[in-house]
Amino acid sequence: MASLQTWAAQLVAAGKGILAADESTSTCGTRLAQIKVANTEEHRRQWRDVLLTTPGLNQYVSGVILYDETIRQAALNGQPFAEVLQAAGIMPGIKVDKGITPLAGSPAEFITEGLDGLAGRLKEYRQRGAQFAKWRAVLTIAEDTPSVLAVRQNAEALARYAAICQAEGIVPMVEPEVLMDGRHDLDTCHSVTEFVLHEVFNALYQHEVDFSAMILKPNMVTAGQQAVAATPTEVAAATYACLQYTVPAAVPGVAFLSGGQPDALATQHLDLMNKLAGGQAPWRLTYSFGRALQQAPLLAWGGETAQRGAAQAALLARCAACSAAALGQYEDGQAA
Repeated sequence: MASLQTWAAQLVAAGKGILAADESTSTCGTRLAQIKVANTEEHRRQWRDVLLTTPGLNQYVSGVILYDETIRQAALNGQPFAEVLQAAGIMPGIKVDKGITPLAGSPAEFITEGLDGLAGRLKEYRQRGAQFAKWRAVLTIAEDTPSVLAVRQNAEALARYAAICQAEGIVPMVEPEVLMDGRHDLDTCHSVTEFVLHEVFNALYQHEVDFSAMILKPNMVTAGQQAVAATPTEVAAATYACLQYTVPAAVPGVAFLSGGQPDALATQHLDLMNKLAGGQAPWRLTYSFGRALQQAPLLAWGGETAQRGAAQAALLARCAACSAAALGQYEDGQAA
């Protein structure tokens, strides 16, 4: 387990975060549609090549979460993407869940699938270079949700996944996401997120998961997208307080998802949390952003080979801003 503890610590090294590039084929297609590029495997490979071969990415990024298709693909120079990342000192990761399906007993809610055959898939991914994995659970705040059933069933699945990962020599990234969708206020999100994290860590403990060899990827505590937004200071304070009550000190780091927040706002929230912690938090507070890192370079690239450099420069600028936020050194406007 010592190597997993070392890898987990490296994933949340000071000033570094994780690039989420694990979009499914359909989600990647939605993004490519923004720049009027057809959703073909070759176009997806070209886009991933732009991201993953960016010179200097390792200054700000410790790991990249890949999709099944991506870990099987090679860069334009013929080198497998996992090897490209490892050569740059960046850890390859892999999304291993199979997506969500309606939860029996509460069909308006969801459970994440993918435990069947997981150990075998992890063995293959490990051979392909994966050093960490990700599993996402989805919970929605509404009048009657999330139910205790949904929270506990998803916590159990996350814990079983994490235990299997550690048994197979892979660091588990545990992602219980309370969605921003809805009209709920900040306090409601706080109470729900706190309950979810309590249940997740209870399940992880019951399954004897080593907290020092895992990474938590939670949502930030925010008001719903259809509610009056809380101030950045309120979001940072609520999120940090929630973590203090729920996350064991043994966990090396918390790598937040952006959850649909505007790029600069998600970065500002992270920065304010680190300023609030003042270097005294028992865990690193960093980022594991997808769209919030990819949107700017995607628009800069536009599917044009001649724009690769501009796209990579845009990616580095976003990563530099997030890195500064992970150190509590971000300045408003830094993330263009």
